[in-house]
Amino acid sequence: MCGIWAVFGSDECFRVQCNAVHKITHRGPDAFRIENINHFQNCCLGFHRLAIVDDVRGMQPMRLYTHPHIWLIYNGEIYNYKTVAKENDFHLSTDCDGEPIIHLYAKYGIDFPAHLDGVFAFCLLDTANRKVFIGRDTFGVRPCFKLVTDTGFLAVCSEAKGLFGLSHSLTDEQANIIPLTPGTVEQYDLDKNGRATLRETKQYHSIGDAPLYKTPVDTDSLGDDIKKNIRMLFETAVQKRLMADRRIGCLLSGGLDSSVVAALLVKNAKEQKLPYPIQTFSIGMEGSTDIIAARKVAKHLDTEHHEIIFTPEEAIDVLDDLIRHLETYDITTIRASVGMYLVSKYINEKTDTVVILSGEGSDELAQGYIYFHKSPSPEAGDEESRRLLKDLYMYDVLRGDRTTAAWGLEIRVPFLDHQFTSYYLSLPAEDRVPRKGVEKYLLRSAFDGMNLLPKDILWRPKEAFSDGVSSVKRSLFEVIQDFCDEQINDDQLEQSASLYPFNTPRTKEALYYRRVFEKYYPSKSSWIPYMWMPRWINATDPSARTLKHYKQ
Repeated sequence: MCGIWAVFGSDECFRVQCNAVHKITHRGPDAFRIENINHFQNCCLGFHRLAIVDDVRGMQPMRLYTHPHIWLIYNGEIYNYKTVAKENDFHLSTDCDGEPIIHLYAKYGIDFPAHLDGVFAFCLLDTANRKVFIGRDTFGVRPCFKLVTDTGFLAVCSEAKGLFGLSHSLTDEQANIIPLTPGTVEQYDLDKNGRATLRETKQYHSIGDAPLYKTPVDTDSLGDDIKKNIRMLFETAVQKRLMADRRIGCLLSGGLDSSVVAALLVKNAKEQKLPYPIQTFSIGMEGSTDIIAARKVAKHLDTEHHEIIFTPEEAIDVLDDLIRHLETYDITTIRASVGMYLVSKYINEKTDTVVILSGEGSDELAQGYIYFHKSPSPEAGDEESRRLLKDLYMYDVLRGDRTTAAWGLEIRVPFLDHQFTSYYLSLPAEDRVPRKGVEKYLLRSAFDGMNLLPKDILWRPKEAFSDGVSSVKRSLFEVIQDFCDEQINDDQLEQSASLYPFNTPRTKEALYYRRVFEKYYPSKSSWIPYMWMPRWINATDPSARTLKHYKQ
């Protein structure tokens, strides 16, 4: 996890940099560098580093003797960095996984991201041809925002907060700060003053498409045994994500997703003989069902397990800072982020684990949300699954990135591995629907009988993260709602439609979140196109605990 920041076409780079680039210091607490580009007017690149691989030569902006005109800043991990070098016959001069980005650009131009297996956000400057390229991975696991003005000013940053206060010709409310679309790369041409003009936008990969690159598991060699293929591809996805010189751990809620990830992490850590035991982390309020289930999994896997108990007061206390980090006002995202933010804080302050594996993406890919039981057809379920994956970067992926990055951690999400997701989505739609009243039936059955996890954990019913961390007596969403009811009166709620015509808050909780969001990010409500809610049912709240199926 790192933070990237760049401006082009500004004649006041160093006047604004200290007020902007340091707003994302939390993403890279190990080192910082900012550079004006030699003999290149009005351009500046900044980088906050979290050192995961090649501590000696991994600082950015990155340049190579073979391509001195190319400057690169990126945030992410390229898992095939060694194999792609062999396939394309170029020599790596560092152990940095991002180095192939430069070589591949030199060979393929704007098409180079299609050759990358990993998660990334990058800004690449080609001074010889006066071009800038910015791009982002398929699912938007790594964040990237841009600010573009009609005067040719271009700014790029990992988080939107680093772009506020940059444009001297516009107020922050007027500034067009938007997220870069995942799976795309944009090319800008620079004039002699560094001003940028968008030349081309290219989608290099779509969700469900087979990846262009090769990996140790060749999908052409997969057999007829679907469950065996799922196991093999997913274990490979976990193996890739052990690439690190820092300690690796795992979030563990005791649900299917995090438990399978933890089990395969422990298995592969032993096979690779990592020089430390795997740490697992669970969090919840007193009496949390997640805490109890995670304890059982940790005992089965023999991990160095940490349990973090938080109080309702601690949950309330972090809301303001949490919304500032998240850059969202979506109800379910904020609720689900409370526990993840607090567990990340604990990991940062109490352990030496830096890389965290997690189960994000499984519910969207494998139809794990409880409302999928109400899907009118397998085809409708498939369509909804793909929609959720396409929008992940605005919801669960956003939550995972911001809550961990806030505390200088790097999250890795094997369920969003390109090869695994493309195979899973290629299976017949009817094979991927809930069965026998159980969501993610195919995924669960793929690991059944392997002694990987206790059977009751493997088949544990779905719980939303914000619900599983709750006390059985009182849910976290009820704690938050009671607090918001005290902060917002009835008159204020009635006026919310005139104040916020887009995504109008319908509850006091929603209005409280929106007011905090607008305090930090005025007039940027369009970042969230809709409020996350279950489909096919008449839900009035996103919590799983309000659903009839859950109560049964």
